[in-house]
Amino acid sequence: MPVELKILAWGVVLLLVHIFAAAHLKTRQFGPRWNMGARDETLPPLRPVVGRFVRAQANFQETFPIAIVALIGVVVAGRTSEWTALGGWIWLGARVAYLPLYGLGVPMVRTLAYAVSLVGLAMVLTPLFRG
Repeated sequence: MPVELKILAWGVVLLLVHIFAAAHLKTRQFGPRWNMGARDETLPPLRPVVGRFVRAQANFQETFPIAIVALIGVVVAGRTSEWTALGGWIWLGARVAYLPLYGLGVPMVRTLAYAVSLVGLAMVLTPLFRG
């Protein structure tokens, strides 16, 4: 199996970590009744750490489709290489680092991790633009 698909599978695990981390923190703030309810009520603002984890989740969900297309794209096109594998691992590693950095409120390093993840995606996408 191409390593790019393994990276993608780990990306799915990371998505689940994002979802459960944010849900756990929201449940701690609003309680289990809120979590198991219809969630129709108006809620007070999220605590800062909770809000950061929710925003980190949203950011990952916005960019994960790009990674899916890139990683599956190189596999389907038969354009996998050490370069695309390295790019995929860079993307994944940077995204793993991004969650705690955002959650802890580390501003510039978090942005650097995001930028590194984009470099990794560019490494994966590049072969798809070359005939």
